[in-house]
Amino acid sequence: MLKTAEAVSLGHPDKISDYISSYILDRMIEQDSTVKYAVEVMVKDNTIVLGGEVTGKVDLSSVTEYVKSALREIGYDERYAVIWGDYAININRINIINMIGVQSPDINCGVVNDGWGDQGVFVGYACQGENFINRELYLARKLNRALYDIARTSDNLGLDIKTQISINEFGDIETAIVAIPMLRAVDLTRTVIDILGQEPKNIIINGTGIYRYHSSVADCGITGRKLACDFYSTACPIGGGSPWTKDGSKADLTLNLFARHLALESLADNDECFVYLSSCIGRSELPSGLIKTIKNGITAESDLLCVYPPHVLIKLFGLDQPVYTKLCRDGITQRILHNV
Repeated sequence: MLKTAEAVSLGHPDKISDYISSYILDRMIEQDSTVKYAVEVMVKDNTIVLGGEVTGKVDLSSVTEYVKSALREIGYDERYAVIWGDYAININRINIINMIGVQSPDINCGVVNDGWGDQGVFVGYACQGENFINRELYLARKLNRALYDIARTSDNLGLDIKTQISINEFGDIETAIVAIPMLRAVDLTRTVIDILGQEPKNIIINGTGIYRYHSSVADCGITGRKLACDFYSTACPIGGGSPWTKDGSKADLTLNLFARHLALESLADNDECFVYLSSCIGRSELPSGLIKTIKNGITAESDLLCVYPPHVLIKLFGLDQPVYTKLCRDGITQRILHNV
């Protein structure tokens, strides 16, 4: 049986959107650590639409510069615009449509009393293996990040990169798929093999044979559309909404981080561990919690009582600090392993 996982780089248009929202949130937190923030982003060609709610002692007058700074951090800077021209998003031609309002008072009245800013279900996962994630996803991310690092300094390779890995029941790579923009076609087969540390049976690079137009020029980008890549691929259900567009009170990031944290704590010598949580808007207590472990095909389940209100978990994971772009760049699983 083959298992497959995909990874995308920050240069992908959906991740551009995620990163811009995360970057603006970090700037808001620098002004007011208690800011309430939920901003979605859409990117098409060189137009960027911001829509959502921000409430706090903050100034949004520099939002255009925030957007451009986020693009530069991704790598879509002035140098990139010279190299790629009309083939990619151009920082010199950015047009911002700002549709940001304030948080609904109906939501705010619950949040200020240390209740969650939304209802939802959340899932954490851990398994034996590198980074305690499923092997196919680990390899897809490893390949993607290495190629992205190479492209950051290249005059030929672009930043909008997708990788996909299929492994067999022995953990060997059956197929590696790479989509990476190229101004001039080059053979990256050896590079892919060296990064992965083994030779896949099949390597496919740019399946159509040509890939120049990329980023928001080739594809509309929207926040929260790469959740399978951001979380655990098909290894477990996806919990919550987009983690990259909201402050810690909204639960979509905080409780997904907490679920991953609990899964790692409970993995022990089991093969896999799943943690399921839920929240209620305006309430601090969690309606439900469940831990499920699997070892040698045998499943065990136990109820979980969660008495941590939002402010405790926000402080635990440092979500009252400007860490959101780092989380968006490195991912939830990396954050838990190295910082908590």
